[in-house]
Amino acid sequence: MRATRKKLYSNLVSFILAGAFALPLGSQEILPFPPKPSGSIPGRTIQESIYSPLPTVNRLPKDAPNILIVLIDDVGPAQTDTYGGEIHTPTLSKIAKEGISYNRFHTTAMCSPTRAALLTGRNQHRVASGQITELSNDWDGYMGTIPKSSATVAEVLKDYGYNTGAWGKWHNTPAEQTTAAGPFEYWPTGYGFEYFYGFLAGEASQYEPNLVRNTANVEHPHTSGGHNYYHPSE
Repeated sequence: MRATRKKLYSNLVSFILAGAFALPLGSQEILPFPPKPSGSIPGRTIQESIYSPLPTVNRLPKDAPNILIVLIDDVGPAQTDTYGGEIHTPTLSKIAKEGISYNRFHTTAMCSPTRAALLTGRNQHRVASGQITELSNDWDGYMGTIPKSSATVAEVLKDYGYNTGAWGKWHNTPAEQTTAAGPFEYWPTGYGFEYFYGFLAGEASQYEPNLVRNTANVEHPHTSGGHNYYHPSE
């Protein structure tokens, strides 16, 4: 009996302490948001029921900013004149002046891990992206697929009401999962991006790239910018 009382007392103290020191959770700390409850009141029949859906909750203020994230491979902060370099980048400078600039960034010196860390806000090893996806393997931290337990910034923004899209290089899906047969849950559209146009691999031809729109392979245009060839920058 004493042992039982002692165990009950210990559990009760643990419960009280947990309740006393637990921080209150705001809606932004619980994602995805819970489903909207019904505002209708059912009766025994349709005639006795009251159909009254609750209004849609707008979670974004009217002045919510557009969010643009640009990740460029193999470029250091000292290369562009936006941040003191020698290469003239007027468009990047315009974006920087209209947005927010930071002076620290966690780079892994490789593309797939850096992108995974940037998208999730976590260390690359915590999201199974310790190296490029072509070298994915069974070791913890190196499996090559960002776990669904780690939400991407696109998923969070979409939950709040943003429309999301990704363009260009992806390189965060193991090569064996990038065929036309899928699976597609680890493609950009499976990580919160409502639209994707680009290529899934680590590199592509500048003139004949293997392009994907959402989850379908598409043929690239044959001309661009008034030229008799195609280039994705035009």
